[in-house]
Amino acid sequence: MVVGVVVYVISTTFSQPGISDLNADFEEVAFYRNENNTGPVVRVYAVTVSDTAWKEMEKYAGFMPHNKYGNTKVYFFMDDTSFPTEVKAGEDNFDKSYAPYVLARYEKDGLGRESFIINK
Repeated sequence: MVVGVVVYVISTTFSQPGISDLNADFEEVAFYRNENNTGPVVRVYAVTVSDTAWKEMEKYAGFMPHNKYGNTKVYFFMDDTSFPTEVKAGEDNFDKSYAPYVLARYEKDGLGRESFIINK
């Protein structure tokens, strides 16, 4: 009985869904994380995709790490357009010349509220 429970726990631990289970091709092309380990942790990602699978993008962004009271932002770009190779903290997370190429933006704020905005 105990062995069965241990096997079950181990098998469910290693069979959790993850980024590799998604159907779109995602590539992280830029990442920023502040060095503040005692306060809010800010993470910013720029990710390219080969298809506009909105649900897959939202799932992908939901898998990104997030800390309590921190902020996580994920910007999606088509892989055949211009995209930033550097991102930073603040109001403008990358050079404004890339703004027209943003497909969608995901944000999880310090209270755990999530938003996913599609740019059309």
